[in-house]
Amino acid sequence: MDNHNSDAMELTMNLVRIDSTDPGAYEGEIGEFIFQYLKGLDVPVIKKEVLPGRFNVMARLEGEEQAPALVYICHMDTVTTGEGWTVSPFGAEVIKGRIYGRGACDMKSGLACALSAFTSMALKARNGQKPKRTFVFIGTVDEEDFMRGAEAAIADGWVTKDCWILDTEPTNGRIEVAHKGRTWFEIAVKGITAHASTPWKGADAIAAMAEIIAFIRRRIASCPVHPDLGASTVTFGQIEGGYRPYVVPDSCRVWIDMRLVPPTDTTSAVTIVEDAIAAAIQEIPGITASYQITGNRPYVEKDEQSPLLKALGEACQKVTGEPAAVSLFPGYTDTAVIAGKLGSHNCMSYGPGDLELAHKPDEYVPCEDILRCEEVLTQLAEDLLF
Repeated sequence: MDNHNSDAMELTMNLVRIDSTDPGAYEGEIGEFIFQYLKGLDVPVIKKEVLPGRFNVMARLEGEEQAPALVYICHMDTVTTGEGWTVSPFGAEVIKGRIYGRGACDMKSGLACALSAFTSMALKARNGQKPKRTFVFIGTVDEEDFMRGAEAAIADGWVTKDCWILDTEPTNGRIEVAHKGRTWFEIAVKGITAHASTPWKGADAIAAMAEIIAFIRRRIASCPVHPDLGASTVTFGQIEGGYRPYVVPDSCRVWIDMRLVPPTDTTSAVTIVEDAIAAAIQEIPGITASYQITGNRPYVEKDEQSPLLKALGEACQKVTGEPAAVSLFPGYTDTAVIAGKLGSHNCMSYGPGDLELAHKPDEYVPCEDILRCEEVLTQLAEDLLF
């Protein structure tokens, strides 16, 4: 690998120095930085408001042939800073070959690599080389929350089912092509208050919720295991209810995160939740319960025949001298939203850094990872465009 003067290294540091926390400063400043950077390439650039003061950015290098567009999509927001830092979260300090700062690996270094690759292709076009296929860069908002930026990119026609779409989330040298589904529920139980000395005169909403939780845990644990994606899981991330220890509680509410693998889907999960509520009503007479789905992202399975997967693997081989491992992405990404909504089989992740370091204090990305990914993303674009 050629340790040349890296545009992505400098860009990573510049981007880390911009606070784009979500919630927090959000993406206004970093979005404007990227918009002005892309305008300097003399290519068409658009910014489109998604939420008040928060806009997606898109640049497009037009191709000559009717081939699927290559799209690099990167989110511009980060999680909040949090506590426990020993370096400045926005200092972009380079220490022992690592760049430190909030978003260094998730995903400002990947964003920088995508911008660097796009710049290289734009300069080739400016110098008279005509790209065969269209090349698009998209910077999105809200990925760390409800992913409304990716949804807006779909609604605005910036991405379609035919596009070949790559995000640059941290993948630790792997190509990650599959995702568990993510279904969220909010369950509310209503009971009847009574004094704790005479609990039979009431209906304990918290006890009923305990029955619901235990039932759901058992049923999710018994769901089929997928050969690539593993087992479905459930997390009861937030719960509230009751008043005092001596009062039978008449209300309880829980928020649930299910990560589902084929064949278990949201329809299956609804059946599990409804069965759990029915069992709790039998166990704790007098309670009532309801639920709502607050998030529904379908699972994405690997397609071994994906032409983008083949091309990305070949680019990795050229740059690193060895094939990249192919695996699943443990979270949910902008490309997963696109794959799930559009049914695309050419959506995947490849970027610098290790996801285990994301969202933590003293987040960092190794400089050598930036160099590798910058070269791979540039090689992939060259292979597909020229």
